[in-house]
Amino acid sequence: MGLLSDIGVVFDMDGVLVDSAEPHFRSWQELAKENGVQVTREQFGSTFGRHNRDIIPLLFGSASEERLKALSERKEEIYRELIRDNAPIVPGAVELVRALHRAGAKLAVGSSGPRANIDLVLRAMEVDEILDAVVSADDVTRGKPDPQVFSLACARLGLDPARCVVVEDAPAGVEAGKAAGAAVVAVLMHHPAAALDGADLIVEKLSDLTVSDVVRLVS
Repeated sequence: MGLLSDIGVVFDMDGVLVDSAEPHFRSWQELAKENGVQVTREQFGSTFGRHNRDIIPLLFGSASEERLKALSERKEEIYRELIRDNAPIVPGAVELVRALHRAGAKLAVGSSGPRANIDLVLRAMEVDEILDAVVSADDVTRGKPDPQVFSLACARLGLDPARCVVVEDAPAGVEAGKAAGAAVVAVLMHHPAAALDGADLIVEKLSDLTVSDVVRLVS
């Protein structure tokens, strides 16, 4: 048993482990072009980190369940094509995940993205075999800021949320992590500190987060 065997760390994917904002924006733009509409950077910025089922009505108008599913799948297909050969892994992400694993922490991803996106990135990071749980958009019915994704991740780790740390970059994710009952670290990736002030710890970049920080947050 490792030093942190009773501690869990749940990572958001987009904006935490991968700096994926630009390829996500480009994929929404391409989808919009295919459907005869436009998506501005401002519209994208206000929705980044949320579930596609919440984003699509805002960008494309009301849609049937069938059309919503088709648009979401096509958008993510475009995204995977964009990053397949060059996943934009955040500096320090691989090192942090491996350091936490060596210390014995239980590790999960809790993301609003589909499982195929997560698997692609985890393989690119070469950490797919050391993750204990993955919760994706495919596993939940409610998107962030609802806590469902993080509550489920903690449950799959077999830990009380109070023994878990959520690592996020978006206001909706910070809110979701806190609502789940976990400690939350916010990374200053695409949002200012003022928008993330509900977090227990704010770090300028992921490489600033240490194993000791994680231990302190759940102590």
